Amino acid sequence: MGDKPKVVILCGGMGTRLRDYADPVPKALVRIGEMPIIWHVMKTYAHYGYTDFVLCLGFKGDSIRRYFLDFEHMTNDFTLNLRSREQRVISHGQVEDWRITFAETGLHSKTARRIKLIEKYIDTEHFFCTYTDGLSTVDIPQLYDFHTRTGKVATLTAVNPASPFGVVTEEGGLVTSFREKPQLAGLTNGGFFCFSRKVFSYLEGDVFLEQEPLTRLANEGQLAAFRHEGFWMPMDTFKDVERLNKMYDEQNVPWMVWRNAP
Repeated sequence: MGDKPKVVILCGGMGTRLRDYADPVPKALVRIGEMPIIWHVMKTYAHYGYTDFVLCLGFKGDSIRRYFLDFEHMTNDFTLNLRSREQRVISHGQVEDWRITFAETGLHSKTARRIKLIEKYIDTEHFFCTYTDGLSTVDIPQLYDFHTRTGKVATLTAVNPASPFGVVTEEGGLVTSFREKPQLAGLTNGGFFCFSRKVFSYLEGDVFLEQEPLTRLANEGQLAAFRHEGFWMPMDTFKDVERLNKMYDEQNVPWMVWRNAP
């Protein structure tokens, strides 16, 4: 087996909460700035040296395949002779040195089933797994180190998200305090996982990873939590897309750790 973990990315769901915005592209190709969110997620892992990806495709997976097959032309200027079909790329930057396995995991498969179907592509003792619906400054090497030190089957990244609403305290019909979008009291699953290969034995049936498998792992004491207190923001709704793009336009991009590195 290899030493460096592969990165499994779940990008086959229909993204129903973003359907009106995302059509005719899958959620993974919704743009944050000039690039789709899947690129931002992959770039985060690549910044730390993890460049071997497995994409779990489903809904409009052909669009994701085409995007990466045409990546050099999509991200650079090029000259094309229509008659001879001769092409010359006028590169503005280096093409990403990533190895990507495109795995068809079914149109309607749930998340656990999608991961189970790519078991044959995992030749490392441990692997990362994440979605294409959130951006973060999570330190990937620290997550991996924490996971291997705990010796557990699975590790999730626990985050403390901000409330999307203002929080009001009321007493006797009067507002005694008001806090605009404060941090919530509890922790939530931030979507950046690290698994050992043993996790595949927990992925039976067409079920959601976030339900039966994680519940069973937790009940058996095999689910660790890596606490991340830095930036984390989901992209579940159109409002989230607008918020992330506003941050990008203002050059407030904490998740772009490759740009912010000294």
